[in-house]
Amino acid sequence: MEERSKVIFGNEISNAAYKKALRSKQKYIKKYGDDSGADYPVVLQKNPYIGDSLNVVNVLVGDVQENVHYNPADNNLKSTFDLDNGIIVGNIRMGFGHYRISMAMASAAKALGYTPYWMDLNSYSQTTCTKVIEAQNHLYSLGSRLSKNPLFNKFVWEPMNYEGFRALTYNASDQKNAELMAPVYQNIPKEIPVIATHVWPAQAAVHADMKYVVNAIPDNWPMALHYAEGAVHTIQCRNAYMGYRICNGMAKKEVLKPMPKEALVYTGHYIDHELVSNITEDCKARIARKEKGAPIRFLLTIGGAGAQKEIFAAIIRHLLPMITQKKVTLYVNVGDYKNVWEDLLREIPQMKEVSKEHFDDWNDTVHFAADARNPENEITGIHGFWHKNIFEAVYATNLLMRSADVLVTKPSELAFYPVPKLFIKRVGKHEMWGAIHSVEIGDGTYECRDIPHTMQMLDLFLQEDDLLVDMCHNIMKNNEQGIYNGAYKAVELAMRLKEEG
Repeated sequence: MEERSKVIFGNEISNAAYKKALRSKQKYIKKYGDDSGADYPVVLQKNPYIGDSLNVVNVLVGDVQENVHYNPADNNLKSTFDLDNGIIVGNIRMGFGHYRISMAMASAAKALGYTPYWMDLNSYSQTTCTKVIEAQNHLYSLGSRLSKNPLFNKFVWEPMNYEGFRALTYNASDQKNAELMAPVYQNIPKEIPVIATHVWPAQAAVHADMKYVVNAIPDNWPMALHYAEGAVHTIQCRNAYMGYRICNGMAKKEVLKPMPKEALVYTGHYIDHELVSNITEDCKARIARKEKGAPIRFLLTIGGAGAQKEIFAAIIRHLLPMITQKKVTLYVNVGDYKNVWEDLLREIPQMKEVSKEHFDDWNDTVHFAADARNPENEITGIHGFWHKNIFEAVYATNLLMRSADVLVTKPSELAFYPVPKLFIKRVGKHEMWGAIHSVEIGDGTYECRDIPHTMQMLDLFLQEDDLLVDMCHNIMKNNEQGIYNGAYKAVELAMRLKEEG
């Protein structure tokens, strides 16, 4: 296994930082063990939730019965990969974002005629890999929730997410920890291309000698956290290119050696085929609803850390009179956080009278989303969506997005989606660049960092026709330029690496 923690893109890491990286790895070994000598069996199983829609096949590693994606009712188990058309989507669940980007990659792979294999490194419970990821995921989720405290947010959370993860020395520790994740790739055919939607599956794949690895970087604030040297890195925004290329600010004022030009590629936004292929139709439908004075449809979607409940409550209270007057319709997707919906009902009991629950019934959600796209159907009231399964919880937003007029979200991975957006307060300072980029290309608002500014922006969407209509026209223009084609290009890049050897 090549040593990747001492020198990163030609930049030598100090002995102190390297020793810290070694201590980090040893800490995890002491706590979770070292399974580098393990020989984990690999089994393939059609994904029971998005297998039909996205052609996704789960890669189950280790004890199949213990895998969180294992479905005992599905006997369609096999161990043979499609070596010609297969592509691995390596991911983890850390919030919903990396799953959402992975679904976009799987969707694009299917549209291009390839078989996407879903490899969630956070689902192999008996492995050291999953135990290490779960421990770090727990810390990140805790930090997200604690960030509601202004002091913690100002002095701990935002500095860590903005400058701490930016440091090249942070990457050194991550690279060392990722050596503990490599064993899950041991019995994966090395010639199958890998697209990783989080840096750890990319680093682990490189350490495991996978031959063709694409590291799909989600953030456009350049941070060394996202480096997986040995992979080809892709980015969604041109304004991030130079920062990543020259390792800008990753050793404070020191000028660092740049990444090789072949290691960094601009692709555009990572968006699902189902959304990209219908951009013009969906934007024209939004404009038509606005012109005829139909209720404006807001889609509120909560992230995997569940940190936006208070803002949701304020939005619902503000819009409730207009919902009862049938001037506004709300879709509220609480993901797999049923408690968030229950808390909202307790805090705002009046909303129950105008709400319909679409709970853990995927067929109902699919049919609702399809019916809402019918221009003859006027949707009113509040529609709440909750799904126990993570795939359905995440993908419900994609389905609802097509018939929504405005997506209300924090400026994370959803900042890049081709729908008019109202950005609420971020969770981590690095996310603010998603809103900045969206404003620049005209498909979203500024980040509303407090509730009064969020209410102001809601009222602008309601009172003025131009804001929503202009965003729709901008989205269609962006689409003509290929801005939303990043998932296709990432898949094509991974397959081209294989073809060129």
